[in-house]
Amino acid sequence: MPKRRQRRKLSMTPLIDVIFLLLLFFMLSSTFSKFSEVELTSGGAGSAIVANDTPPIFVRMFGDVVRINGQEVPKNTLREVATALITEPRMVLISLDVRTDAQALTDVLVTLRGVKGASVMVLES
Repeated sequence: MPKRRQRRKLSMTPLIDVIFLLLLFFMLSSTFSKFSEVELTSGGAGSAIVANDTPPIFVRMFGDVVRINGQEVPKNTLREVATALITEPRMVLISLDVRTDAQALTDVLVTLRGVKGASVMVLES
């Protein structure tokens, strides 16, 4: 009868080394970007707006198209138009169409956040 070969135990050291090298590779090849937060106020049931004499500015978004008080505004001039309209603290109401994606809304919110006196509220559909 031939002699049976005895199996050696599998060493875990090379496996741990490979896992460590993969971890190191992915950590060094990744880009770490800082995500910023956009403050979002939703106008739902029961939320009240303090009434003042100045009417709110109404922003309607149809996909990538932005209209302020009914007039279409190119995105690159949105800040200038909003700054001209908001000379005192005013409420800015944003209404969204189903075609509007999150990135388009975020771009408009970031732009309007830089306008002094704008209090932005996103309306629920």
